[in-house]
Amino acid sequence: MAKEWILNSAMNRFQLNFKRNVGPTSESIRKCAPKTLEEWRDYYFANVRPKEHIEELGKTLYIKITEVIQAEVAHITEEDCIHYIIQLVIDRTYEGYVTEIETIYGQLQQILGEKIEPAPDEWDRLFNVDFYIQVGEKFIGLQIKPISIEGGSVQLPQIFKEKTIQEETHRQFSEVFGGKVFYIYTIKNDGKKEIYNKEVIQVIKEEIERLKEA
Repeated sequence: MAKEWILNSAMNRFQLNFKRNVGPTSESIRKCAPKTLEEWRDYYFANVRPKEHIEELGKTLYIKITEVIQAEVAHITEEDCIHYIIQLVIDRTYEGYVTEIETIYGQLQQILGEKIEPAPDEWDRLFNVDFYIQVGEKFIGLQIKPISIEGGSVQLPQIFKEKTIQEETHRQFSEVFGGKVFYIYTIKNDGKKEIYNKEVIQVIKEEIERLKEA
């Protein structure tokens, strides 16, 4: 098992299994449609890459492991390992936390001042709800939908089609949990996600107040 992990890691790192080296394997096997392993092996060596080429890749892999990786491992110190573990546990955990806060529901959570939770799988299946806000004993549902802007116009047709289909499930959600379901449309601006239909924020705030007073 350890040997296979080393072989697989090295092969991926040095891209020896990439299409430029081993050819279009997925396309080729569909074209061949073999009934046996032997049929596929014969086809591959005859039409995709010769056996000698694959053997050379194997020899290259051996060199990479026994010379390149072995030399790198020899230079790893105890201090390197300590630094890596600290960076992984502290630095990258913080970076992940910041990224999470910067996502749409993180932004919305800060704006509303209300805790937003991922919806259970059952709610996703039955009610088409991605996230929820709990207000007392009642719940507000949120659907987050990415949209794109092409040629200066917003691409919404498919989303509106889905919205029509999902209206019934959202009505059922309101009957069961008391709160409405809102769509949050998102776009990417300079590589960052942001809320497109910002006007919905005020409507959600009003729904929160309504449920608090109910």
